[in-house]
Amino acid sequence: MNCSTEREAQLLAQGWRRRFMANQPRLGEAVALYRRMGLQVRLEPVDPAACQPDGGCASCLLRPEVAAQFKVIFTRPAPL
Repeated sequence: MNCSTEREAQLLAQGWRRRFMANQPRLGEAVALYRRMGLQVRLEPVDPAACQPDGGCASCLLRPEVAAQFKVIFTRPAPL
């Protein structure tokens, strides 16, 4: 599934790298792991209107209460 947005393009231009979309408990585990690796972590909300299935199902993300549970994880190296 692709949920690219204009906001994602801005973040990529700022050096952020999109990792994946997750909800709890994997979200918290991934954030902790990336931080232990010395990376900055940024969480962005999922934009259901931007989600297009690419061979998978995205219909659950059309429900706002479901989409609100997910975040897109971005990372970038911490400043020296």
